[in-house]
Amino acid sequence: MTEAPGIAAAVIVHDGRLLLVRRRVAEGSLSWTLPAGKVEPGETVGAAAVREALEEAGVTVEPVRFLGERVHPESGRRMSYTACRLLAGTARAASPREVAEVAWVTRAEVAELIPGDLYSSVQEYLTEVVE
Repeated sequence: MTEAPGIAAAVIVHDGRLLLVRRRVAEGSLSWTLPAGKVEPGETVGAAAVREALEEAGVTVEPVRFLGERVHPESGRRMSYTACRLLAGTARAASPREVAEVAWVTRAEVAELIPGDLYSSVQEYLTEVVE
């Protein structure tokens, strides 16, 4: 059995746009990121992604597809990525201690807000579903 990834990220697309959160405190050059956080003991990465979306952005989502995992080149953290469908809620900075703002962005805006390349599996998914 492989060790569970430490950080789960929710890849939430709605009406052709991707949900990003701007961290109150940047991690290196990362200020805008996907809603993400630590996987708790006994929690699946999909469940963690769903929980983090609610805690950070105030939206209820369901996991639809596991996109993969990697060690993030910027943060060095072990990351997993789960595509999620929006079920309810209006995106907002639900955890003001952690999140400064949220935004639904186009693919071009993702490139402007997130330095470097997105994880290839996430990029491939976004090519399918984001304007």
